[in-house]
Amino acid sequence: MGDPATPPPVTLFVGMLSGEISLLDALQGRLKEKFGPLLHSSEDFPWHYTDYYAEELGEAIVRRFLFFRNRIQPDEIARIKRTTIALERGYVRARGARLLRRINLDPGYLDTARVVLATTKDYSHRIYLGDGIFAEVTLTYVRGSYRPQPHTYPDYRALETVALFNRIRAQIAGACDGKSAGK
Repeated sequence: MGDPATPPPVTLFVGMLSGEISLLDALQGRLKEKFGPLLHSSEDFPWHYTDYYAEELGEAIVRRFLFFRNRIQPDEIARIKRTTIALERGYVRARGARLLRRINLDPGYLDTARVVLATTKDYSHRIYLGDGIFAEVTLTYVRGSYRPQPHTYPDYRALETVALFNRIRAQIAGACDGKSAGK
């Protein structure tokens, strides 16, 4: 029989999507105020995978990832997702009777075994965390690299995204417990 134990801390990240670079910069500052100093900020990747966000975020959407130095416990991700939802609501524009986001903030975490995303959308591969938030393992570390799952979003499958997460994993590997799967 196993005994419940507190898992080791994980590295928080936030994936940001917007068509406004100045808004990405402004929210980067706000996120640092909320979650502490950055371990790494990625370059801005062109986001061209679907037109799903075009009405809200514009046509020339870019993706930026922020990785935070302060580690979190995995169960904090639901609260962090609620925080990013509140931040998004502070940057909306009206189109008729509808309010449209100008930025999308997707928090998640990584450790040496996996990359986990938080979401408000339920689906068969997602686990309910509470307070309206679900989580999914989107990448797993196998044979020297993170690998996508069948449900992984196209931008998280992209070679540059996987390479970025592999670099961050290498940076944090010494701080992890060394017992995680996938080592």
